[in-house]
Amino acid sequence: MESQNRDEQPGRKLRPFLIWLLILSALLVWNSYNLWPRLHSSVEIPYTVFIEQLNSDNVDRVSIDGDKISGSFVKPVLWTRQTKTGGNVAPEPKPYSEFTTVFPREIGDPNLMSLLEKHKVTVEVKSTSSNWLVNMIVTWLPLALLFLFFIWMGRSVGGVRGNALSFGKSRPRRYAGSKTAVTFDDVAGADEAKAQLQQEVDFLRNSKKYYEIGAKIPRGVLLIGPPGTGKTLMAKAVAGEASVPFFSISASEFVEMFVGVGASRVRDLFSQAKQSAPAIVFIDELDAVARRRGAGMGTVNDEREQTLNQLLVEMDGFDEKEEVIILAATNRPDVLDPALLRPGRFDRHVVMALPDRKGREGILKIHIKRLKLDPDVDLVSLARSTTGMSGAHLANLCNEAALLAARKESKSVNMSHFEEALDKVLLGEKRQILMDANERRVIAYHEAGHAIVAWFIPAADEVRKVTIIPRGQTLGVTEQLPADDKYNYSRTYLLARLAVLLGGRSAEEVAIGDITTGAENDLVEATTLARRMVTRWGMGNIGLLAFKTFEEQPFLGYELSRGRDYSEATAATIDEEVKLLMEESHNAVLKLLTTKRMELDNLAQALLREEIIDKEELIKILGTVIRNKLT
Repeated sequence: MESQNRDEQPGRKLRPFLIWLLILSALLVWNSYNLWPRLHSSVEIPYTVFIEQLNSDNVDRVSIDGDKISGSFVKPVLWTRQTKTGGNVAPEPKPYSEFTTVFPREIGDPNLMSLLEKHKVTVEVKSTSSNWLVNMIVTWLPLALLFLFFIWMGRSVGGVRGNALSFGKSRPRRYAGSKTAVTFDDVAGADEAKAQLQQEVDFLRNSKKYYEIGAKIPRGVLLIGPPGTGKTLMAKAVAGEASVPFFSISASEFVEMFVGVGASRVRDLFSQAKQSAPAIVFIDELDAVARRRGAGMGTVNDEREQTLNQLLVEMDGFDEKEEVIILAATNRPDVLDPALLRPGRFDRHVVMALPDRKGREGILKIHIKRLKLDPDVDLVSLARSTTGMSGAHLANLCNEAALLAARKESKSVNMSHFEEALDKVLLGEKRQILMDANERRVIAYHEAGHAIVAWFIPAADEVRKVTIIPRGQTLGVTEQLPADDKYNYSRTYLLARLAVLLGGRSAEEVAIGDITTGAENDLVEATTLARRMVTRWGMGNIGLLAFKTFEEQPFLGYELSRGRDYSEATAATIDEEVKLLMEESHNAVLKLLTTKRMELDNLAQALLREEIIDKEELIKILGTVIRNKLT
């Protein structure tokens, strides 16, 4: 955006300059052709007529300016101004009180002054020097203005030429080490990553001890993790801890339409970093230029591949004494070229995973420092309720809670603001839509079915809230809260998850006697889960086999060209296993809902009345169950 403004600035300056130039030139031309007097009652007459009017005592005053004489009559004189008219109609004479004429300088008239004195005419003679100055201004000022204009245009073109010459230059955002204002204290939820990167910081601070013992510090560090986990923030923290210059650039800034520009910018970036060593170069979204070469169904991007080749060469060309560390971030390490990941390049991989409950609590503590909090805010409960959220999600949650408190004109942010903000982040904004009684009843039984199945299956996550208020793209939601973070899922837990997904459709069958399209997302998610259980985790009757389904990377040419690694008969068996797993879960859910029909009706009626049922109300309606925490 800044470069765009710079490009538009000469055009903005040019417009008023051209406008004033045109106005001034028009005024000068107007004056040089005596156009201004013609707007008044002035007429140009022959010199002989002027003498006749002078002898008739009809001249009041005259002004002599070189060979030009102008003045006024005592009485208006009828005169026909010479104009170019067509036809046979002659113009009529009009009275004029002022006149101009030209003094016959070649012939001369020595009696003019005596004649003027005789008839007592007031005479004004203008200086010839002032006339010379006016002539100079009228003649040379437009030429001078045009000359200055062409000089200005030449400088502008030179600036554009300079920008063209710098087209291959890299333009990273540079921060002084002490001015990044980010340290490891500003990063929470990534203790393992900070421990690994501490070695890089120590190398930049105390490189001498590593050189003396003969050690080689890893030059390339690849930060891997889902979006929003703080990879860029961690890179700035490394620079802040080491107090060294920090060069930040996105990999997409290397790629241009013209082949070779990206490679030139890579060379320039590394040249700048070497001149500022010790330094850190951070390349964000590395997969934009470092994807595996030769992939993509035969299509080749020469510019991207040349940029990648230059990046490989520059990382190999480091001198052992050059204290420059390359940090890069990506959320797709599986698509990177293998040559980039070999030892000597990005040989150290730091995983920035989603934070656990303790990490989320630490992240929340960082983001609430700028908020005015109410004492009832429970960060432990918030951390438990935000399973699966990244640091960016948690920052957005705190900001949404603060915005909500400000809209409600509260003096501090309390727990209710956080809960409402969490619903907004997870589910979307409330929608005010008109629904008839039958649609509300269907939605109430659908969500009640999810809640009943999750409530009475011990292996399922406990229910936090049930609502039939439309939010985002959903007409109702059943929120579940895991007892703790899970990293390994049992078959019992996955079957319980599958049953909960089918609870809404099954409740429609039991209570309504018909089915609707409201279960579309549930069926898609349930089918995906069942297929993964069969093809990846060996949880079906097909045996201990795992099959690739290309769900993660369907665009890679390598994967598409290989095809499936199993036969059509095996594919049919997989489909049968998935169908069997879905049918078994469906039948079990139908049986459970039929048994708990009274609880299903009570919960649906409560939803129709209250629209939101929290955990305390659920206990009153459904009773308590014992959760299986081992699943």
